[in-house]
Amino acid sequence: MSQLSLKRLEKSFNEARIIKGIDLDVSEGEFVVFVGPSGCGKSTLLRMIAGLEDVTAGEIEIGGKTVNDLPPVQRGIAMVFQSYALYPHMSVYENIAFPLRVEKLPQAEVDARVGAAAKVLQLESRLQHRPGQLSGGQRQRVAIGRAIVRQPKIFLFDEPLSNLDAALRSEMRIELMELHKRLGSTMIYVTHDQVEAMTMADKIVVLDAGTIAQVGSPLDLYHRPDNLFVAGFIGSPKMNFINGRVKSADGTTVTIDLGSLGTIALPRAITEVAGQDVTLGIRPEHMRLDDGGFVIETTPNIVEQLGIHTITYSTLSSGEPFIGLFEGNPDLVESKSVRMGFALEQAHLFDARGLAVY
Repeated sequence: MSQLSLKRLEKSFNEARIIKGIDLDVSEGEFVVFVGPSGCGKSTLLRMIAGLEDVTAGEIEIGGKTVNDLPPVQRGIAMVFQSYALYPHMSVYENIAFPLRVEKLPQAEVDARVGAAAKVLQLESRLQHRPGQLSGGQRQRVAIGRAIVRQPKIFLFDEPLSNLDAALRSEMRIELMELHKRLGSTMIYVTHDQVEAMTMADKIVVLDAGTIAQVGSPLDLYHRPDNLFVAGFIGSPKMNFINGRVKSADGTTVTIDLGSLGTIALPRAITEVAGQDVTLGIRPEHMRLDDGGFVIETTPNIVEQLGIHTITYSTLSSGEPFIGLFEGNPDLVESKSVRMGFALEQAHLFDARGLAVY
């Protein structure tokens, strides 16, 4: 049985449909990340699970029980928000203990739970400090501690790292992954950052305008995106797209006219795309500086030397932007023509509807 199940879930604000019939199952102990651009409905969906937004239609089940009409406190969830929402006049101990005070638990139980959470989060030496004396990462840990002491069935995180600087975000990502391993709890995490999604998730749910574009493991979505939206969203830098038209598809090879870039023959055992407009996709990191495979000659407008790798930004003769990512520090300069190629088996193909063709 799934620990969390969403069935035909919908949310509307007046005439605006924000969540459009979502079905999703989350198993016990999974780390699931909702990811998508701003306005796709990911935070609204999380707030519906938490009970902070009413359900327009459909059902939310937690542990096999429908919770649509239950208040947040009775759903067995705990939520960590983007803002720390700590009480500045209270100590770290009292901030963590606050939900237990509300439940009026005995002091011995409060001490035990706060102590256990502080140990997990390495806050034992900070329990008597106030939030103003802590770093941003420590404050976020206090907010997480306040969720842990409630011993919830499911943890919900609404972009909890977005207020932190880049270095601290990276550290906190690791801390959250280690926390998940220690607790073994179900965690649902919302972010617009696909790097966070790729590094943290057991399962990613990609949302697009209130619908699920694809669900899968990070590598599933990277290697086999179902559609153009997922292909363009998952991966950094984003996938390159080149428009073309299929000249022939004989069941072994798909031959595509790419206009001024020439013709490419992809090994594909399909025939249904014959005569269609299609989109060819190739990831920047799959480009290489040699004449192997299909070769594109282009002139970089921008070259980024990042030490571990080099990124070039160009505009193809057909007008599409094109990015190449190469290991190390090859001799690449702006405004100097370069030949780059890719292996045919690494190319992605999408039909006229934007759906992947394999």
